[in-house]
Amino acid sequence: MELPPLEVQIKTLPLSPGVYLYYDKTDRLLYVGKAKKIKKRVSSYFTKNHDSYRISTMVKKIVRIEHIVVQTETDALLLENSLIKSRSPKYNIMLRDDKTYPWLCIKNERFPRVFLTRKMIKDGSEYYGPYTSVRTVRTLLELVKSLYPIRTCNYDLQEEKIQAGKYKLCLEYHIGNCKGPCTGLQNETSYNNNIDALRGIVKGDFKEAVKHFNTLMQEHAANMEFEDAQRIKDKLDILTRYQTKSTIVNPNISNVDIFTIVSDEAAGYVNYLQINHGSITRSHTMELKKQLDESDKELLKLAIVELRTRFDSQSREIYTQFPLDLGEEIKVTVPKLGDKKRVVELSERNAKFFRQEQFKTIKIVDPDRHVNRLMIQMKADLRLDEEPRHMECFDNSNIQGTNPVAACVVFKNGKPSKSEYRHFNIKTVDGPDDFASMEEVVYRRYRRLQEEDQPLPQLVIVDGGKGQLSSGVKALERLGLRGTIPIIGIAKRLEELFYPNDPVPLYLDKRSESLKVIQHMRNEAHRFGINHHRNKRSKQAIETELDVIPGIGGKTVVSLLQHFRSVKRVKEATEKELIGVVGLSKARKIIDYYSGEQE
Repeated sequence: MELPPLEVQIKTLPLSPGVYLYYDKTDRLLYVGKAKKIKKRVSSYFTKNHDSYRISTMVKKIVRIEHIVVQTETDALLLENSLIKSRSPKYNIMLRDDKTYPWLCIKNERFPRVFLTRKMIKDGSEYYGPYTSVRTVRTLLELVKSLYPIRTCNYDLQEEKIQAGKYKLCLEYHIGNCKGPCTGLQNETSYNNNIDALRGIVKGDFKEAVKHFNTLMQEHAANMEFEDAQRIKDKLDILTRYQTKSTIVNPNISNVDIFTIVSDEAAGYVNYLQINHGSITRSHTMELKKQLDESDKELLKLAIVELRTRFDSQSREIYTQFPLDLGEEIKVTVPKLGDKKRVVELSERNAKFFRQEQFKTIKIVDPDRHVNRLMIQMKADLRLDEEPRHMECFDNSNIQGTNPVAACVVFKNGKPSKSEYRHFNIKTVDGPDDFASMEEVVYRRYRRLQEEDQPLPQLVIVDGGKGQLSSGVKALERLGLRGTIPIIGIAKRLEELFYPNDPVPLYLDKRSESLKVIQHMRNEAHRFGINHHRNKRSKQAIETELDVIPGIGGKTVVSLLQHFRSVKRVKEATEKELIGVVGLSKARKIIDYYSGEQE
């Protein structure tokens, strides 16, 4: 597939946190960067004059832009670090070092130690993180150790060594930071209970810790120990700001491929995340055209084989959205909870973003293809017999029953055809009766189209629920068009779509393009109707007795009011004054009108 121009690629980027990847014409990775808003950050590379020769040189080489969407800026920072270390982009020189983000380790040993580390050793120990701030890890360590006394020594606390009295109590025991497991003063069960509680805090369960600190803070305050109370409050603030979970890296997820799919009527979009040594090292999304209405499972199987071959994946485990049979050598897992589930959701989000970008690209590069796809989608979503190339939407407007009007907007190929918009003054209905007004305007609109032998729409939409829809259906029945023109109603509150003789409304996905087109039509009809209503009220408000004088038109009335400022002054003006403004003929008509009124 030929790459769209860079300006088109930039326009389709999301305003979401994540990382962006620049490639040259040989498909070599040039640069990996992070951003709070990907589109805004990437655009800045191509709109600014760069003082740095290195940056300007890199920008000239960019031909393709990829991105990976994540939940937060912290995730973007971690993912950027992971990709730079695994892919070694040419222009990310400053980050090519051995330094990595810190982890919190619970050591796999008897009476486990808990400490900060930058290296992961595969010895069965538990690692939590990574964290973007060493201060955060140290604060967390201080927090858990103040709650649950944990040893800091590196003694080998085997049972026989403790029994032999090999170790002596240290200062940590005497100041209350340790309960002396090295001399048998604390048993293994009690110590491991502390570790379990600590593990809960590290995983994000702060309920007990927050309760404990709140109680402690109140006790200090009650005893007038305000400095101690403030110290506890500072810890609480850090605790509430602290985030333990990252969907980007988890040491328990290693050497795994993640595949997810989203699809529509025409194609499936499969995202692939490659995870090695607990980090995302690759993200790629591909589009598969449907030929024979293939299912998501069939498309996903094809994509998995293709992508694993293309990127030479040796992983023996795959995470997906639903069960698949890929042979005995590959284990397929469908995660239900935790970090594994989150990383699958991350993959699915990237597939959805890719699908949206494809739509945007098609809309810019090939508008006809976009319209065709949209019409096919609307036909399927709205359960129509033919594509709704010509649609019309009606809306009523009145304020406390005054000046009732209605509007009809016309959309052709999913876009407004403003020259065909029509507004109506309600003629046969007294008072604010939306149902009767809707019946009148639908009847008048399509009676006229029939009389003028104009083409009828493939879909009629009325703004309102079952009542307005029933009125529209009555109008079509009177014209003999019931069943010829599909008609639906849209209710504002829940965006429900109502069909004739169907008590159950249809709910479209809030992000559905079909729903967005219908909402656009409804909003246009409302805007057009309100403008007409406003104009009618304004015209009515400025009507004066001058408008009823025979031979005096609107422009003359405006000239008189601009000069004399009020009807009363016009009435009191002399013939000479009137002639100076509107001429002899019209001045005589005004004088004669008011003379006759006095008689």
